[in-house]
Order: sequence, then structure tokens, then C-alpha cells
Amino acid sequence: MKRWIGNIAALAGSALLMAAGFEVACRTVVDTGLQYHIEMWKYAVALKRISANPAIGHEHVPGAAARLMGYDVTINSQGLRNAEVGAKSGPRILMLGDSITFGWGVGQNETLPVRLAEALGARGAPAEVINSGVGNYNTAMEVAWFRERGLAYAPDTVVLNYFINDAEPTPVYRDVPWLARHSYAYAVLGGAWDAFKRRVTGDEQDWRSYYAGLYADGAPGWQKTKAEIAALAALCREKGIRLVIADIPELHELAPYAFPEVQAKVQAVAAANGIEYVDLLPAVAAETPSSLWVTVPDPHPNAKGQTLLAAALADYLVQRTRAPAAPTPE
Repeated sequence: MKRWIGNIAALAGSALLMAAGFEVACRTVVDTGLQYHIEMWKYAVALKRISANPAIGHEHVPGAAARLMGYDVTINSQGLRNAEVGAKSGPRILMLGDSITFGWGVGQNETLPVRLAEALGARGAPAEVINSGVGNYNTAMEVAWFRERGLAYAPDTVVLNYFINDAEPTPVYRDVPWLARHSYAYAVLGGAWDAFKRRVTGDEQDWRSYYAGLYADGAPGWQKTKAEIAALAALCREKGIRLVIADIPELHELAPYAFPEVQAKVQAVAAANGIEYVDLLPAVAAETPSSLWVTVPDPHPNAKGQTLLAAALADYLVQRTRAPAAPTPE
């Protein structure tokens, strides 16, 4: 009996040592500071929390900071990756968006909102540009945030930065266990296990079919997205706010572009609701796609990509100054 207990204890001790060793390896060897899934996990546990509003889903932790993808990321007291927003003193643009607007994989001063402010100043049209982007937001979550908090910033212009995955349904968020929040090994194994299950069950899709499927007839996420865009347009008209949809291209394949049908659907929704629409694909279409990526596996726009997109958006905002139009009758 004693020998049996001793064997169990030795086995448990060995397992603990192996687990501890793997945790150390994940922190010191696997984690290079540029591993997309590990860095996204760090972002989630260090900078995000569940929102009290289920329609918003999650939000940034005010005052939080982390080092992600090689850059120091700080969140201000208002929950934004932005300088503190004070009293309005001139034209103000509020940028709604997801991880691209947030500036995933670029420095604080290389984000799309900062580059847009610089480009507008260079064109003789200075404006304060507020970055309200949050990673993993969809359009419905962005509009919910705008209703609850964004209006208080009294923007003259709202730019809805639209990306192809913004038609994903809003997830249901729950508290995660302590181990999931603190263990690098948990994050590494969880990602590997999820990928393995998708392969085994046949649920793994390539990026083309996944994105295209979001816009299939009757897809619930796309239906919700269209409704929220219409609601945002009505709210902006009521408040006298200029609303622009900036359609940000998916950077895997640019020439020819992989998703012209999706662009056409987004543009049609904009037209039906009297919203200005700017296609940012021409700003990057001549570039080698991977030259615009944060890393070769991660096609978020890097500093070069953010700068090119911002310049094209600035050109549009300066050249087109019309007020939001009435919606097109159906």
C-alpha cells in the first residue's frame, strides 16, 4: 500500500515538474513577443474586461498597459488607446473600429487614427482624431459603444472603419478561470487543441471561404450588421454628425482583390442609408500584400499599411465635405 501511494506521489510530482518545465518553456522559448495567438491572449487578459453592456461585449480596462507584438500599448482613463480626450476645441473625428483601428502590431503613434490626424494636418484641415478601436469588435458592438459612450465626445464626423470580419455575430462573454488568465502553457495548448479539433471535425476553413460565408444570404451576423449600420446612420442624422464608412481591404490578396462581392454589399448598404462610402483598396492595391502585414502570418496592416490607408482616407475627407444624405427609399 505504501509503495502504491509512493508511486502515485512520484508520478504526480513528475507531472508537476513537467508542467512547470513546459510553462517555463512557453514563457522563455515559445513566447518570442511576436507569436500572434500568444500576443492576442496577452491582450485579452491584460487589457480587456467583460462589459456591463452585453451589446458591447468586452471593453478595454482604463489605465491598463501591456507590451504586445513588440510595442508598449497603453489605455487611457477613458478606455481608449488614445491620449486623454479633453474639452473639444476644434473639428473632432471619432474612429469606430476593431483591431485595425486600435492599431494591432504597431506603435502608439503609428495607428490609423494618429496617421489620419497627421495627414489631415498636412492637407491644411487639422482635426482631433479619437481612436475608439477595440480588438475583436464587430460593427454591432461598435455601434452599441457609440450609443452608450461615443456620443459624449461630440464628434463632428464619425468614421466607421469597416473590415470584412465585422459581420461576425457578437459572442457571449463569460469569466475565465484563473489558470486561463495566468498560464502561458494554457494559452499555447488551448490554441493548438482548437486547431486540432477544427482539422479533425472538418470545421477548418480557409480565409476565403470563411469570410465569404459571413455574407451568405440570411447569415445572422450580416443581417444584424445591416440593421446596426442603418441605426447608426439615423442617429448621426439626428445629431447632425457626418458619417463615413471606410471600407478597409483584407490584405491577403490584393490584385485581383479576393472579395469584390462583399465590397459591393457594404457599399449598397451605405447607399441605402445615405452614408458616405470610401473604398480604401486603391490605396494599397499596387503593394505586395505581405509588405503591409505586421508579420508574415499576421495580415493586420503594419505601419506602412496604416499610413497608406490614412492618407487615402484623409484625401477623401478633405475633398468630400457634403453632409450626410437622406436614405434612399426602398
